[in-house]
Amino acid sequence: MQTKTHTVHTLLDALPYIRRFYGETIVIKYGGAAQTETRLKDSFARDIALLSLVGMKPVIVHGGGKSITELSEKLGVKAEFKNGLRVSDRESLRVAQMVLRGEINAEIVSLLNDHGAKAIGVSGKDGAFVKATAVEGLGYTGEPSEVSSDLLLKLINDRFVPVIAPIAASLETGHPGFNINADAMASAIAGAIRAKKVIFMTDTPGVLDKEKNLLRSLNTAQIAALKEDGTIGGGMIPKVNSALEALDYGVDKAHILDGRVEHALLLEIFTSEGISTEITK
Repeated sequence: MQTKTHTVHTLLDALPYIRRFYGETIVIKYGGAAQTETRLKDSFARDIALLSLVGMKPVIVHGGGKSITELSEKLGVKAEFKNGLRVSDRESLRVAQMVLRGEINAEIVSLLNDHGAKAIGVSGKDGAFVKATAVEGLGYTGEPSEVSSDLLLKLINDRFVPVIAPIAASLETGHPGFNINADAMASAIAGAIRAKKVIFMTDTPGVLDKEKNLLRSLNTAQIAALKEDGTIGGGMIPKVNSALEALDYGVDKAHILDGRVEHALLLEIFTSEGISTEITK
C-alpha cells in the first residue's frame, strides 16, 4: 500500500508540469549513449511515448556520428574532422545518408512505434524542408540556412512524432545535399516550429564548474564569462553554442541533459529541480 501511495504522489507532483506543457512542442536532440545502449534506448522510447500521450508534442533530431565512422572504416572511407565537425567528401556523404536515414532513423521510428508513439521518419531532404549551405573547408558538411515549418507542423498537428535525420538539401539544383551537425539541426528546427524547449541529450551531466559541480541554470551573459575563463571548453562549446542559437531563434529555454540517466527526459520535464543545465536569455 505504501508503494502505491508513493506512486500516486509522484504522479500528482508531475501534474503541474503536464498541465504547463500540454500542447507545447519540445525538440529533443537524441544522441550519445542514450542512442546506443539497449537499456537507455528503451527508456528513451517510453519517455517519448508518455510525453506524446499526455499531450506534449515531441520532435526528435538524432545523431549518429559513431556509426558513420564505423561504417566508413569498414568501407575504406577515411573519416576526417576539423574543429569537431566531420569533413564530408562525396563518398562520406553517401555513407552518412545510408547510416542516418537508412539505418538509425528507421530503428528509432520502429522502437518508438513499438512503445505506442506514432512516429514517422524524415530527413531535411524530404520536401527540401531544410536547406543548407556549406561550412567552409568541410566539403559536403553544411549548416542550416532555410527551414520550412510546413511539413513538420502538419505532421505534429496530425499527432505524429517526427524523427529527423540531420541531412539537408542544397540551395543549388542537382546538388547531393549536406550532412549537418545534429545539434545545429535541432536548434534551427526548434526555432522554425516555435518550440517551447530544445533539449540536447549528451554523455555529460551538463555544464560543470571548475570543481566539476553541475551548473543548474545559466544565462547568456554567464555563459560568455565561463567561456572566457575556460570553464566551458572542448566538446561543450558546440553544445552551448547550439543552445544559444536556439534562444536567438525564439525558443524559451534550452537544456543540456545527461542521456546516460534512465528516464532523463521525464526527470527533467516533470520535476521541479530537473537534472540538467537549463539555459535562458
